[in-house]
Amino acid sequence: MATFLYKLGRLSFRRRHFVALIWVALLTLAGVGAASAPAAGNSSFSIPGTEAQKAFDLLEQRFPGTSADGATARVVFKAPSGEKMTDPGNKATVQDTVKELSDGSEVVRVTDPYRAKAVSKDGTIAYAQVSYKVSGMELDDAAKEALKDSAQDARKAGLTVEIGGDALQAVPHTGSSEVIGIAVAAVVLVITFGSLVAAGLPLLTALIGVGIGVSAITGLASALDLGSTTSTLAMMIGLAVGIDYALFIVSRYRAELAEGREREEAAGRAAGTAGSAVVFAGLTVVIALVGLSVVNIPMLTKMGIAAAGTVAIAVLIALTMVPALLGYAGRKVKPMGEKGKLLGRAQKKDQPAKPNLGTRWASFVVRRPVAVLLLGVIGLGAAAVPAASLELGLPDDGSQPTSTTQRRAYDLLSEGFGPGFNGPLMVVVDAKDSDDPKAVFTETGDEIKGLKDVVTVTPAQPNKAGDTATITVIPGSQPSSVTTENLVHGIRDAGADIKADTDANVLVTGSTAMNIDVSEKLNDALVPYLVLVVGLAFLLLIVVFRSILVPLKAALGFLLSVMAALGAVVAVFQWGWLSGLMGVEQTGPVMSMMPIFMVGVVFGLAMDYEVFLVTRMREAYVHGEKPAQAVVTGFRHGARVVTAAAVIMMAVFAGFIGSSESMVKMIGFGLAIAVFFDAFVVRMAIVPAVLALLGRKAWWLPKWLDRALPNVDVEGEGLRTASGDDDRELARV
Repeated sequence: MATFLYKLGRLSFRRRHFVALIWVALLTLAGVGAASAPAAGNSSFSIPGTEAQKAFDLLEQRFPGTSADGATARVVFKAPSGEKMTDPGNKATVQDTVKELSDGSEVVRVTDPYRAKAVSKDGTIAYAQVSYKVSGMELDDAAKEALKDSAQDARKAGLTVEIGGDALQAVPHTGSSEVIGIAVAAVVLVITFGSLVAAGLPLLTALIGVGIGVSAITGLASALDLGSTTSTLAMMIGLAVGIDYALFIVSRYRAELAEGREREEAAGRAAGTAGSAVVFAGLTVVIALVGLSVVNIPMLTKMGIAAAGTVAIAVLIALTMVPALLGYAGRKVKPMGEKGKLLGRAQKKDQPAKPNLGTRWASFVVRRPVAVLLLGVIGLGAAAVPAASLELGLPDDGSQPTSTTQRRAYDLLSEGFGPGFNGPLMVVVDAKDSDDPKAVFTETGDEIKGLKDVVTVTPAQPNKAGDTATITVIPGSQPSSVTTENLVHGIRDAGADIKADTDANVLVTGSTAMNIDVSEKLNDALVPYLVLVVGLAFLLLIVVFRSILVPLKAALGFLLSVMAALGAVVAVFQWGWLSGLMGVEQTGPVMSMMPIFMVGVVFGLAMDYEVFLVTRMREAYVHGEKPAQAVVTGFRHGARVVTAAAVIMMAVFAGFIGSSESMVKMIGFGLAIAVFFDAFVVRMAIVPAVLALLGRKAWWLPKWLDRALPNVDVEGEGLRTASGDDDRELARV
């Protein structure tokens, strides 16, 4: 592989005009496609195989024309102090509002609180439900303004009015912090390279790669039903890995120049050595992201594949466009050790080289491996403690900031009708195969009334054919509580008995039941996902490092960092620690997909640093150095670059903490803190400590396996032989 990438790097350097033209053409093509593509609507959220999804699909078949996936709004009214909603003046105001809301062209129906018995027992709170033909993201601005204006008119009459539901759903934005993250990355690159030109190359190539990836996603969003979060995630990961991959190749190029090689030869060698590490690092990220498809949640699968595609583009750009741009830069990119005017003079040749910080740190770890190892493991273990209190759920209006009308409407409904009113359960009774459907509907309602934590059971509402009915159940507990989860399972158990007696299917759906099913599906998929992703990456790393213990150590270190990161997420987003600093206005359960998503993405990113750092150690060991000295050599060449790469990745991820969407904010924080733990604690402290303790055993590989594995030559031995650099004896391992 090193030889092939070496030739590709030299070709890209020589044919830089052609390479640059290809990538600019691809960027232009993707941009035109994104601009001309139809606007994407709200991404559908389906969970194949779950009971809640089966019930939802059945409703669409048996109750056609009900716009089951349309937006809804709950307009909640509260009477002034000392008054009731049944007072004539307040009642007239509500009825006028209902009439005004009914005039909208996209409105399907509006319920009258007084006819629908939607007035609280104490008479102080009432609500009207508005159903629309289209989803919240597709609802036009005129309809949203009409909804707000109707509420404002009722407020002028003296009522407190708030609006819940998804009708006022807004497209999320990331804010200016994303730009700040890129600016921090630029500063780190300038400090690392000491040159604006060298620093600009990784930024430019990363932006081109992300531009192509995100434009392609935007262009295909409508056809493939991709949500806004998909492009945000692709941008987040694409920027981070794109900058890092280019950073490693440019750094290796400067090191090759420092050894006296011509620029084209240096570009080829950088692509052959650092480029090999980029390929394998990119493969681990792609495996982790594509592996999300095993969960069988379409939204998560699409997010993973789209982000993986952006990573693949970043790898290709690093291998081709970076050498091409190095050709354009010429002498403006200086050899390692030479600094431009920006950061001062270079070190004089007659001065003895001072050990850099990476060398000094690695030497310390090699001398005190046990102390460093214990300190790192105990520290990450302490950070992981909050993960034991992890509570999972999907966001609803109750997780919104208290400043929003959706959250205030949620609180008013809880106050007037009980905490379970915001999470009603919809029971769908399919009695098509039963002899007496009406009797089945009545029996089902009676069975549910006898269960614990049930406040209200509405009469069955049959369809026109009379073979299917819906029953609404109001729990006594809030939607995210364990009690409500137990009630859902209780209804399903009762439904199994009814099916045995009557051949009728009883299914539970609704947002609360869907959340419960999602959480269970994700929990069930976590272990198979870990086995698949970690297993494939483990085999890949065995090929790269030709060792058993090094990949095993890499996987165990990843588990430490991801558990510590989950602990930090729980502490901030669930417990509220430093929530003000992070802009978290409302704490609550961690999103159900967060653990499995973090496992996938963090594993891929963690292997990036493992490959980049340990490949240098492996290269030194293969070329004859003792194990302890190889660790120090690896840090001398790689610590500064890995540190810069980690800081850049943290800055890019942290930039998304400013997003208005809680999922993006949580992912940004989780990935940023995970990179910190993995890069600076696991890879910079635990890894050298473990390798120092293992010595030569770290690079042990059974002879039969050594013969069976393909030789990918990540260390670039073939390049040394081909170019006549045989003056150093290559050690056999």
